[in-house]
Amino acid sequence: MRILLAEDDPMLGDGLRAGLRQLGFQVDWVRDGVAAERELASGDYTAAVLDLGLPLKDGLDVLQALRARKVSTPVLVLTARDAVPDRIRGLDLGADDYVVKPVDLHELGARLRSLVRRSHGQMQDVLQCGAVLLEPAARRVSLNGESVALSTREFDLLHVLMLNADRVMSREQLEQQLYSWGYEVESNAIEVHIHHLRRKLHPDVIQTVRGVGYTMLRSQDLT
Repeated sequence: MRILLAEDDPMLGDGLRAGLRQLGFQVDWVRDGVAAERELASGDYTAAVLDLGLPLKDGLDVLQALRARKVSTPVLVLTARDAVPDRIRGLDLGADDYVVKPVDLHELGARLRSLVRRSHGQMQDVLQCGAVLLEPAARRVSLNGESVALSTREFDLLHVLMLNADRVMSREQLEQQLYSWGYEVESNAIEVHIHHLRRKLHPDVIQTVRGVGYTMLRSQDLT
């Protein structure tokens, strides 16, 4: 899952980026409100962690502008402002969750996974497409109850496809979700990962929609 982190404190931002990456997130980091609004307007992110005390443009102003433009990306507000009126205003302006600094990294990861899950209409913490089960927190996948070992990229690709079950995802959309800034993506990377997933899980686990992209069906028979 590709996350935008908007935090102007260099030490905190670097620590959060490194920690969230260890938890399996792809993280792009910006340090001011103008950059945060610009990047979030692109719609390329699964969720955002938005500090309120940003230079150039306050986090609440960024949030208000995004929601006014109908940008629906889930936003978790991260702030040192712990007064109740500030929290209420942030939620009223469209924040999906609110965490006061200092924050536990694992709690932050869990809250982000919950936001993403709910934004995709998933109420359970385990994703399922037929006989395939994926546990985001544990980063574990099973087929018919048997554990399947996947690489980091294979797991992330499967996660994106299962979050968007029954929806066709183009190669470009999948690349946007799997790679943060600074990664060079080979032209056939998605196809290679899909080939490996089909080999490890089932030849029909991922459907190709010719000329459009790829999809996983929520109800599928892999017998």
